[in-house]
Amino acid sequence: MNMPQPERFPPIPQEQWTEEQKQVAASIAAGPRGELRGPFLALLRSPGLAMTVQQVGEYLRFKCPLERRIAEMATLIAARHWTQQYEWQSHYKHAMKAGLSPAVAQAIAEGRRPDPMAEDEAALFDLLAEVLHNKSACDVTYNRALKCFGEQGTIELVTIAGYYAMLAMVLNLGRKALPAGQQPMLPWFPN
Repeated sequence: MNMPQPERFPPIPQEQWTEEQKQVAASIAAGPRGELRGPFLALLRSPGLAMTVQQVGEYLRFKCPLERRIAEMATLIAARHWTQQYEWQSHYKHAMKAGLSPAVAQAIAEGRRPDPMAEDEAALFDLLAEVLHNKSACDVTYNRALKCFGEQGTIELVTIAGYYAMLAMVLNLGRKALPAGQQPMLPWFPN
């Protein structure tokens, strides 16, 4: 089991923020997130990057036309792939609220293919399983995703997984701790 270690990118005290950091933090807090938290505390060390990443995430999370159940399932798949506890905890509740079955989420958490799943969930799971593990998808899997989600939805699902993979790497490198009192929900895979 992995033991907690000190965070590498703890919050920068506000009195030490540059003008650009202040502007980026204010912009993020004024948007749908409502505050600066999670990976953006680390990303604030590169304010221009933080702002750009935030804008991509704002689209994917709050403006993307995909059904939220499907978008949140894609996020959970990425969080599981990277064993990113903070990301999983944050998005698990969104996935449940959006109507994803707890049994589907539990199977993803355990690293196995959920059974049963809705047709769109199966198309999503198979697409991301192949993309994350094989670095692409076969024609059968791609065409199934295309049939369920269209070109825009398919590209957005892969982008969601990529976006949350990027954030997972930032959070994992930074050793982002869970909020006080929370225990990890994802089991650790054997090394």
